[in-house]
Amino acid sequence: MSDHPHAAIARRLKRANGHIESIIQMIEQQRPCAQIAQQLQAVEGAIENAKKALIHDHFSHSLKASGSKAHALLRDFRQIAKYL
Repeated sequence: MSDHPHAAIARRLKRANGHIESIIQMIEQQRPCAQIAQQLQAVEGAIENAKKALIHDHFSHSLKASGSKAHALLRDFRQIAKYL
C-alpha cells in the first residue's frame, strides 16, 4: 500500500476508524458525554484533514503544468479547498 499515492491518507482514515471503535466502547461504557463529544470532535478533525489532503493531492497531480499560471491556479485551488 505504501506505493499508492494516497497511502498516507488511507493510514489517517484507518487511525480514525480505530478511534471511532474506541468511541463506541466509551458510549457502551456510559462514559461522560463531554469526553465522548471531545473524542468525536477529534475524529471529525481527522476526517476533515484527510479529505483536504486528498483534494490537495488531486489538485497537485491534476495541474502538473509548468509556468507561473499553473502555480497560481494551484494556489487558488488550495485556498478554496480549505473551505471544503
